Amino acid sequence: MTPAATANPLLVASTLPFQAPPFDTLKDTDYQPAIEEGMKQHLAEVRAIADNGEPATFANTIEALERSGTLLTRASTVFSALTSANTNETLQKTEEVLAPKMAAHADEIYLDPKLFARVKAVYDARDTAGLDAEQKTLAEEYHRRFVRAGALLGDADKATLREINKEESSLSTSFASKLLAATNAAAVTVDDRARLDGYDEAGVVAAAEAAKGRKLDSKWVIPLQNTTQQPALASLKDRGLREELLRASMTRAEHGDANDTQATIQRQAELRAQRAKLLGFPNYAAYSLSDQMTKTPEAAIKLLTDTVPAATAKARGEAAKMQQLIDAQKGGFKLAAWDWDLYAEQVRKAEFDLDESQVRPYFELDRVLNDGVFFAANKLYGLTFKERKDIPVYHPDVRVFDVFDADGKQLALFYADYFKRDSKRGGAWMGNFVEQNGLTGTIPVVYNVCNYTKPAPGQPALLSFDEVTTTFHEFGHALHGMFSATKYPSLAGTNVARDFVEFPSQFNEHWANDPVVFANYARHHQTGEAMPAELVEKIRKTRTFNQGYATTEYLAAALLDQAWHSLPADAGKQDVQAFEADALKRYGVDLPEVPPRYRSSYFAHIWGGGYSAGYYAYFWSEVLDHDAFQWFRENGGMTRENGQVFRDKILSRGNTVELATLYRAFRGKDPSVEPLLEHRGLK
Repeated sequence: MTPAATANPLLVASTLPFQAPPFDTLKDTDYQPAIEEGMKQHLAEVRAIADNGEPATFANTIEALERSGTLLTRASTVFSALTSANTNETLQKTEEVLAPKMAAHADEIYLDPKLFARVKAVYDARDTAGLDAEQKTLAEEYHRRFVRAGALLGDADKATLREINKEESSLSTSFASKLLAATNAAAVTVDDRARLDGYDEAGVVAAAEAAKGRKLDSKWVIPLQNTTQQPALASLKDRGLREELLRASMTRAEHGDANDTQATIQRQAELRAQRAKLLGFPNYAAYSLSDQMTKTPEAAIKLLTDTVPAATAKARGEAAKMQQLIDAQKGGFKLAAWDWDLYAEQVRKAEFDLDESQVRPYFELDRVLNDGVFFAANKLYGLTFKERKDIPVYHPDVRVFDVFDADGKQLALFYADYFKRDSKRGGAWMGNFVEQNGLTGTIPVVYNVCNYTKPAPGQPALLSFDEVTTTFHEFGHALHGMFSATKYPSLAGTNVARDFVEFPSQFNEHWANDPVVFANYARHHQTGEAMPAELVEKIRKTRTFNQGYATTEYLAAALLDQAWHSLPADAGKQDVQAFEADALKRYGVDLPEVPPRYRSSYFAHIWGGGYSAGYYAYFWSEVLDHDAFQWFRENGGMTRENGQVFRDKILSRGNTVELATLYRAFRGKDPSVEPLLEHRGLK
């Protein structure tokens, strides 16, 4: 290896604990050469497997594939994490270059007839070759991957598929870059402090800091989060500013400029439909869902549309209460989408004597993390956590923790990156820098990323209860990765169907409300006093408050996703806004006061985030999570014994067992939708 090559830290295994990425020595220019070298090495390894003259066996084909691509995995995993959480112009350009190359690389493997012949030989002999259950599952998984990637196609169709994959990978990368730029550009600048009347002091200070970061003197900037509704709308009294903020959010990527995403998603939808047709499916949703728990888009759509009447009826009732309030105050206007959050807060205060400003002082981020999220993980699973400062990070806001199992043995390394910045895409997510791997003995190195408002220097980071819930949610994903105990990395941790992967995370949200956990973390950031019992009770009583809105905005987005991905290959390009309006009307979720949680043009989950035709998964997983929580209730609640059962039967198993079978083995029956409907107050 040349001196120049050895200077690239990605080209060799990290010497840091648990192979943590060496961010202190990594340069932006290291990723492309490392990933390109990784692809070169991976192809050589794969070709050696395909050219092996010995008869195909599990060991020399499937397991050999599992062991291949070490460098590529190491480099691309870190690169992918940074392009989402701390990108810049250099990384974005690198991503644009690499995206089509990575797509072509995958096609080179999955469309190789010699390699597929060996995979198929192992698959065909899976019942007679003496494989254990996990090996058999892995053989089936590889065969499924190859078939879904087009291995059964003829040469002409394979060539067409390669072109589709190459173009779509570029468009997906382009969408993410455009959306990040559009979201940053659409931040609302306020010239007059008086217009921020009603905004809490922490929000005003954060807006002033955001303006400083953009070199705007004597101004305030309200950055956009990824969803349609924006937190500031719950408190801003200036109706004109509220409208300006919501319109900026809803049209952020529709200005006909370089950051307009509409042409990109028009083409993405076309290409996905064409790919589905090539692979023998009527539309992309049918292709995408065929290997999920739901199996068909019809089942996913039925789950969603069955809930529409109850959700929209509840939302209309909520709107009527707010209109009464507006009229009583002689507002002289009809409730609009930009009014909802403000008047919802007023209704909440009137009905429950509770508003957001009362509870935020009790939800300080560090206490939520240590005395809430980590505390619950200790109670359920015996885990302990210790922050360490010697592991390099990719941004100063990132923190690192050792995670120890109940027996004191190191289980994982956990990175936490919670604050919003312009270099980070919107939303919240979990990922692995290092996957659990029983073949090599590597333990998981897991991260959580969120987008909470960063406080001014010296000020505490105070969360809304929704943000508290998000912190528990993302850590549920982290636990799924940490507890993985599989032999093969392809089946490890969160490598499960999209409509199952949200189950452990949404299940973990329940512990944010557990009385013992809540009392431990909900303490005033100045006095340390526990939240008063009457305030706790008010929060409990508001559990189903505004659920008509919350459910309807989610259903609108999930059904919009299904509509886009149910287009046939001959549908042609769609006018984005006309198509969206028609789809919302068709599914009965076109309430003007309740816009979709994401509109098409900034729906990152489905155009750049891996949830294409899969946004329904949150609702499907919610059925599982509430049903599973019902099992905990029936069996004594938050105990180490129950936690161990959940860990052993769900969290540690990855994708080693068919997921419906896995759930039944835990629950003793199929899941019921009743606990979910009761939780949302829809029944």
